[in-house]
Amino acid sequence: MSLTKLSSVQTFDISGNEFTGVFPSALGKLQYLQWFTLEGNLLHANNEQQWGFLTSLTNCSGFQVLSIGWNRFTGKLPSSVANLSTSIQLRIRRNNVAGVIPSGIGNLIGLQQLILGENLLTGVIPISIGKLTQMIKLYLGLNNFSGTIPSSIGNLSDLFALGINSNNMEGSIPPSFGNLRKLIALDLSSNHLRGSIPNEIMNLTSISAYLVLSDNLLEGLLPFEVGNLINHEQLALSGNQLSGKIPDTISNCIVLEILLMDGNSFQGNIPPTFKNMKGLAVLNLTGNKLNGSIPGELGSITNLEELYLANNNLSGEIPELFGNSTSLIRLDLSFNNLQGEVPTEGVFKNLTGLSVVGNKGLCGGIPQLHLQRCPNSAARKNKKTMPVALRIAVPAVEAILVLFSEANLLGKGRYGSVYRGNVENQGIVVIVTVKVFNLQQPGSYKSFEAECEALRRVRHRCLVKIITSCSSIDHQGQDFRALIFEFMPNGSLDSWVHSDTEKESGSGTLTLEQRLDIAVDIVDAIEYLHNGCQTSIIHCDLKPSNILLNQDMRAHVGDFGIARIINEAASTSSNSNSSIGIRGSIGYVAPEYGEGLAVSTYGDVYSPGITLIEMFTGRSPTDDMFRDGLNLHYFATAAHPDKVMEIADSRIWLRDEGNNRNATRDIARTKEHLAAIIQLAVLCSKQSPKERLLIKGPGLSQFTEITEIDVPMVS
Repeated sequence: MSLTKLSSVQTFDISGNEFTGVFPSALGKLQYLQWFTLEGNLLHANNEQQWGFLTSLTNCSGFQVLSIGWNRFTGKLPSSVANLSTSIQLRIRRNNVAGVIPSGIGNLIGLQQLILGENLLTGVIPISIGKLTQMIKLYLGLNNFSGTIPSSIGNLSDLFALGINSNNMEGSIPPSFGNLRKLIALDLSSNHLRGSIPNEIMNLTSISAYLVLSDNLLEGLLPFEVGNLINHEQLALSGNQLSGKIPDTISNCIVLEILLMDGNSFQGNIPPTFKNMKGLAVLNLTGNKLNGSIPGELGSITNLEELYLANNNLSGEIPELFGNSTSLIRLDLSFNNLQGEVPTEGVFKNLTGLSVVGNKGLCGGIPQLHLQRCPNSAARKNKKTMPVALRIAVPAVEAILVLFSEANLLGKGRYGSVYRGNVENQGIVVIVTVKVFNLQQPGSYKSFEAECEALRRVRHRCLVKIITSCSSIDHQGQDFRALIFEFMPNGSLDSWVHSDTEKESGSGTLTLEQRLDIAVDIVDAIEYLHNGCQTSIIHCDLKPSNILLNQDMRAHVGDFGIARIINEAASTSSNSNSSIGIRGSIGYVAPEYGEGLAVSTYGDVYSPGITLIEMFTGRSPTDDMFRDGLNLHYFATAAHPDKVMEIADSRIWLRDEGNNRNATRDIARTKEHLAAIIQLAVLCSKQSPKERLLIKGPGLSQFTEITEIDVPMVS
């Protein structure tokens, strides 16, 4: 149908499809058009002619909304966007649009939303933006803007959300921001902003969601007016050069949930008035110059879950109240000048949530801390025996330490290395896999905790079996964390899918039947994690290198280092990062996680979908061919169902009879198998979370039968 035949249409919405190509420039003939939405397609434009559709919209006298995010648009942002004089929303988020914001943008006096984030825009932010006095949402984050933040933005008195994070902005924060009396959320993080924090910012009592100024070059004192932020939930000041004492007035922020002040130069004592912040769940003061004793009152904050005080100059004893806290699950007091006896209750019983290293004056504690015995405490010597698993594991791991060499190295990950080793248990030598965490890597402690918590809750034939864990101190007095797993002799799925070995016999490749069996195992594992546990477990990082193969070439899912445990009733997740979103692996992580959306089963089926496509095509999502908006999902979608044989990994047939494709049992049935698995994978990896397939039953058990293929139940 020609667009010219839709002359009376007011709303044109084709979002969430997979349309490709260049959009026609005949839009200008739709004189009544008001809403134009293309979000979530594969459309592209990279020159003035291809951007003609946008220019033609200037002929639509009542035009209001342009929404073209999540496409493949590139090239310079057309200056004609400033001629859409009746627009109220311009949404061009997450493309690869370059160039500058036209200075004429200030002529769009009715504009309420300007969303240009996650592009390649450069230059300065036009001063003329300050003319857009009806603006309520302005998002310019994750671009390459430079220069100073225009003070004219302070004229946007109706603004409720402002994001200029992750650019190259310099200069100071404009005091005129104090005029933004309706502002709920402000993010200026990850720039090069200097100077002090304006008092005017701290008088914005409207801020209720977050104030994020992290990772800049801000200096000077934290204004005592911070106590005026009585309604906000998150304050992030990490990674600046702030100094002086922490003002007592901050305790007026009684609904504050997350307070991040790490990586500055704050001095003096920790205010005992922090106890008044009853809603505080996360407090991070790591890496400052704080001194004095730790206020025991912190232990009385009933919601406090995470407390980080490492790398300061704190002295005195650890407050006993910390051991009485029922909410505290992570406590880092490392590298201070603390002394005295370490409590043995509460968080102090949990090595995965506790760090007290680097305090030479500490003694006592649970035996696994390996601290010196406190004076006159011989009579209180702990008579309890160590659990059998740890009595086996600790010496065994120490014995394996000598084997931690390149020869025994199986692989390296973000948080540590994996080795092959031998453990003697009751006279029997067992080959095991030992995952040793690199505790110098930020996030490794949390990864160890998350993996322990997840593995404690699961038991399934398609999951890697853990033998034991080890939380100890090594021979140098440093923290040591390791996990010991059942050894998988055939290594990772990744090593088979991307094997360079293509001998005539096909050794080193996987047959179609083997890949189908592995697909069954992967889906069964995910179905169990999502639906078979008491609380759903979201893996968050499924990929071929985290799928291991046993002697019979059956798959076992492993690496729960960033897994999340979801309490559906409370709609909360444990083991989540305090202030940043999920960090999965590039190419496998669900797109919405990059926008800060919560983890979910909808998000967790994305990576299995990509993994299945990779397993049957031999193409990695990070392959060089996937650029300019093309990705593995679209590659598979374009071939389904008629061309699946063309995109299939040619090595699938190397080990079949006759070593050629025509010798397979039934070409038509083989195509049927491939089409079904590609369909499943494409449904799992759709751009929109709610459009993805959810696995609700064993589902793929029929894949191993030649006669029929069942697709899992969906919702």
